[in-house]
Amino acid sequence: MKNKVTKMQTVIGILRQEYPDAFCALTHSSAFELLIATILSAQCTDARVNIVTRDLFQKYRSPADYVAVERAELESDIHSTGFFKNKAKNIQECCRAIIERFGGEVPDTMEELITLAGVGRKTANVLLGNWFGKNEGITVDTHVTRLMNLLGFVQTTNPEIIERELMPLVPKELWTDFTHFIISHGREICIARRPKCHQCSLSHLCPSSTNDS
Repeated sequence: MKNKVTKMQTVIGILRQEYPDAFCALTHSSAFELLIATILSAQCTDARVNIVTRDLFQKYRSPADYVAVERAELESDIHSTGFFKNKAKNIQECCRAIIERFGGEVPDTMEELITLAGVGRKTANVLLGNWFGKNEGITVDTHVTRLMNLLGFVQTTNPEIIERELMPLVPKELWTDFTHFIISHGREICIARRPKCHQCSLSHLCPSSTNDS
């Protein structure tokens, strides 16, 4: 564990210098918009979600707007994000619960958020960390899963296990920023099918690096 903590400190130090302005890539102007965007981001790129929400957030401005619309229309509006039937169902059920149980406001605790349709720990962590300023956990997306395995910090693709194993390694005050650092590096350097190991500042720490220099 001690070796992993030291290695993680080095990784974070390097990535903080490389990506000092790393932030949540989902466009939003409220907790509610971030919630909807995060639900849509499942199995979909943030770039695609931002294209869809540009019009979606103009059309639907409150939980009541999503509840009132016909399911088929909402499905059509979010179709290009994939899994649109399930996402539309979750969004409407989620919005209904926000109205009926939380007075129309997005709750700000892990316990309450995960009771909403379509919201698991990953989505709750995104909301809590990026909007409410609460580091309750580490958001584990595909980039975090891939890079943490490549770097040898974990040996699983189970997000709950990954989060549990990373939390003791990363200082709590950096839990939200940590995910942004990793996502930025995954998008710019450690690209899934064509990693730029020769440009990677972490190559000397990575057992999976193909950089022989």
